[in-house]
Amino acid sequence: METWHSKLFKQAGIDATFVQDNHSRSVAGTIRGLHYQIKQVQGKLIRVVKGEAFDVAVDLRKPSENFGQWVGEMLSAENNKQIWIPPGFAHGILALSETVEIEYKCTDYYAPEHGRTICWNDSDICIDWPLSEGQQPILSQKDQAGLPLQDAEVYE
Repeated sequence: METWHSKLFKQAGIDATFVQDNHSRSVAGTIRGLHYQIKQVQGKLIRVVKGEAFDVAVDLRKPSENFGQWVGEMLSAENNKQIWIPPGFAHGILALSETVEIEYKCTDYYAPEHGRTICWNDSDICIDWPLSEGQQPILSQKDQAGLPLQDAEVYE
């Protein structure tokens, strides 16, 4: 499987130079995100290499007509889909299988001092996470402390 081909992706509108690859592992019911960097803004090309996840991108570009709107895609090792999270968007995932492993390419380096988190369940964004009725996701302390969109730093 070819996961990156600069000429083909450029033809599809993704003209990116990647500087860092990451690998993340989560257990079923874990939500990670909604993460972004306010400086050293990252574009991310996401794919699942084991299991299944629901992957989300939220537009945080204040001047955009799509500001605060989200898109989501089911990614799995079986369907081989990828999702492009452009610079200026927050990213989140929900692990759907017992374990899920995600690999992603980044257009800028990880900079924790610029990292920000928006609440996974922000009422202004209204992401339709595929959780079972009454299911509470597993969240890290960082993700539990996420801010609502109205209080978060965004891209002007």
